[in-house]
Amino acid sequence: MNDLGNVRADFPILERKINGKRLAFLDSAASSQKPVQVLDAMDRVYRTRYANVHRGAYTLSQEATDDYEAARRKVTRFINADDDEIIFTRSTTSALNMVAYSLGLNGLGEGDRILTTVMEHHANIVPWQMVARYTGAEVIYADIDSGHRVATEAVTEMIDERVKIVSISGMSNVLGSMPAISEIAAAAHAAGAVMIVDAAQLVPHAPVDVKALGADFLAFSSHKMLGPTGVGVLWGRRDRLEEMEPIEGGGEMISDVTLDGSTWAPVPHKFEAGTPPFVEAIGLGAAVDYLSELGMDRVFAHDRELTAYALDRLGEIPDLYVQGPADVHNRGGAVSFSMPDIHAHDLATILDQEGVQVRAGHHCAKPLMRRLDVPATARASFYIYSVREDVDALIDAIHVARKIFGV
Repeated sequence: MNDLGNVRADFPILERKINGKRLAFLDSAASSQKPVQVLDAMDRVYRTRYANVHRGAYTLSQEATDDYEAARRKVTRFINADDDEIIFTRSTTSALNMVAYSLGLNGLGEGDRILTTVMEHHANIVPWQMVARYTGAEVIYADIDSGHRVATEAVTEMIDERVKIVSISGMSNVLGSMPAISEIAAAAHAAGAVMIVDAAQLVPHAPVDVKALGADFLAFSSHKMLGPTGVGVLWGRRDRLEEMEPIEGGGEMISDVTLDGSTWAPVPHKFEAGTPPFVEAIGLGAAVDYLSELGMDRVFAHDRELTAYALDRLGEIPDLYVQGPADVHNRGGAVSFSMPDIHAHDLATILDQEGVQVRAGHHCAKPLMRRLDVPATARASFYIYSVREDVDALIDAIHVARKIFGV
């Protein structure tokens, strides 16, 4: 295995027992566990320097503001963005909604198209459907192929002058598939369309350079990359952000307010109305420090090696079907699977009794479940603290479930 060192020692929750069994946490695609470095960074703010940011001329406020803006700079460097291109949001979902409503309501109309794929998380489908309803635009979907990937040609062949927005996941939360974003972005730009990436799974697990990626916007969440809940990131090219209108109004996002109207603060602050989640952003900054020290190339290599091992071990089980690519080429560490004689929810319940934590259900991807013709899947997903022993525990627990169901 790719050696990440003894990172598990940094995660106190992994010492827990579940039903008297060793904890095998395999639901990191939903939300990752937190190292002590992140917990300590947030605790330090609350204990020693808590005050609202950007609003006080006193010491505590200045210290909190410095830490908050330092976190923004850390995220900027982490994805190789330029200064003032990072907006802190509530989540990936809120970031995608921000772009959808700002671009959609101010730029789409009858006959325009929004292109996405059938494998998307609801957060990259529902906002576009809502915007389409308001504007008269149409949402169209690229399909997956027989290998459960979105082929570049399947997307680029659908891009014409009617397509104004292309919004695609950089890594599927169900299939693990990783589309060729840079190639799709080039095709989108050639047609005059805006390219948006749902990077909720991509940024935590793989090196991301937004300049090389070629997109216009990219959204991701803190809680999937060792940070706290309640804060996400929207990256946008500076020229695009300058053109966008904010969708929330209030304090901090204004330059001036009169009874006749308002003017906006400079980017990125014009998109951060109200008190921001500054303690959470500082926690995200600590998570970025942690991942940067490990190296994202090593993180991605660890995911791929563990995913390859899991695919091999799952292949040993009769009548178990993996939904997703059968190899680790352009693939992330989310492995969904189903068994014809055991419902995913029943399977997850039995696995929990064995100390193995997996997600079961539609994974906020109902259109994809219908495309795969399954009601639900079980999903095992990995991160830096996952080890082969977790996969072995999963396989053993599945055999327990097969015995209970007599299959």
